Formats: sequence, structure tokens, C-alpha cells
Amino acid sequence: MLNALYTMPLEGAALWALVENVVLFAVALVIGHFLVIWNKERIVLPPAPPLTRAEVLLAASCVILNAVVTVAGMVLWRAGIIRLRDDYSVTGAVVDTVVLFFAMDFAMYVFHRVAHHPLLYPIIHRTHHLYENPRPLTLFVLNPFEVLGFGALWLMVLAIYPSGVPGILIYLTLNLAFGLMGHLGVEPMPGRWVRLPLVNTISTSTFHAEHHLDKDHNYGFNTLIWDRLFGTLSPEYVRDFETATAE
Repeated sequence: MLNALYTMPLEGAALWALVENVVLFAVALVIGHFLVIWNKERIVLPPAPPLTRAEVLLAASCVILNAVVTVAGMVLWRAGIIRLRDDYSVTGAVVDTVVLFFAMDFAMYVFHRVAHHPLLYPIIHRTHHLYENPRPLTLFVLNPFEVLGFGALWLMVLAIYPSGVPGILIYLTLNLAFGLMGHLGVEPMPGRWVRLPLVNTISTSTFHAEHHLDKDHNYGFNTLIWDRLFGTLSPEYVRDFETATAE
């Protein structure tokens, strides 16, 4: 498969990237829909208002731009700027996943905080905050500049750290899962989650929902590590999580 991607014409690679991103988009929406139904009593935020044309167009542009980022990654790979290690071992996959997970988590935290700067917020990030009551589709409702910004971060990390393909695939799966989790509007995690050591550093739906209500806190994505380290974790997080998961 890698050989095919490496040698196929760029037009074919672009079509492959578009199909891949459309499939991931559809899978995320279907899984998100069922998660919302299964956890409909564990409300974090009120249900989203009726879907608008603007949301659909922004989500569609996000999918297309994600495909553009994928193609850009292929071009950088063919040029030797992004290097893939020929490592399909379990150990290699675990190491690569951990490195990519935490490197991207930190990079996205920094990008997110920068995007909230008064000069950049209207250009990059305000679009996403127009939809404060999230639904699974909201994960993809982003300003094009923000989509390309996150994509550029991902390509920079890959250019700095040569990873094996399994680690990349596992990380991308986790990244989609965490992004979806943050935009459910309900809390699927167990009630004891925030009381368990180490586990309580992993992000939840409540964590990101709080950011939609309070733009001065909870800038992280996959973990709470950076918010705790830099003092931006919402002081109401544990209370809000336990309220949402109360039986």
C-alpha cells in the first residue's frame, strides 16, 4: 500500500485522501450519534440548536482541507522531508504512539492558547465558538485557517519525529476519538473517572464542554496535563463532571 501511495500520480493520491477523509468523517458522525443516544441522560451541555447551512458548509470544507493536508504529507514524504521508519514491531508502535500523542497534545494546547489571543481569535478560532452547544458534527465545524493550522502542526511533528506507520495510524485513531469525545454534549466516561490516579489526566467530554462555556480554561485536547501545569484547568471541572455523571 505504501509503495502504491508513493508511486501513484498526485491526482490519484488526492482522490484517495479525499475518500479516506470522507469515510472517517462519516464513521465519526455515526459513532458520535450512538454515543449521544446511549448517554442521553448524562447531559453536559443543552442539546444543540437545529443544524444550519453554515455548519454543514464548514464541516465539508474541513473534510476537504484535511484531505489537502494528507496530500501535503504525501508530497513531503516523497520529498524525504517526512520519513517513515520501517518498523512494524509492537514496541515500535507503542513508542511512536506515545511520542506522537504527547507531542501533538502539547503542540495543540499551545496553538489553542495562541488562537485565543485577541488579535488572532476573530481570524482563527471564533468560528468554532459560534457553536457552543456541541454535537458530533461540531468537531469539524472549524475556520479553514484553524484546520490548516492543526494540519501544519501534525506535519511538523512528523517531519521532526520519524515514526512507523502503525504508530501514525494508532495516533490518528486516538486523535479522532478524543476530538469526537469533546463534542458529544454528553459524558460517556464512568463516574469515578476523575478520582482515579493517572486516568484522571485523560480528557473527557465535560472537560472540553467547559471550554465552550469558559474560554479562559481547558485549552488541552487529549489530556489535562498542560492545563494543570500552566494553571488553566477549570476549578469547576471535577464538580461539573460528577454532576453530569450522577446517577
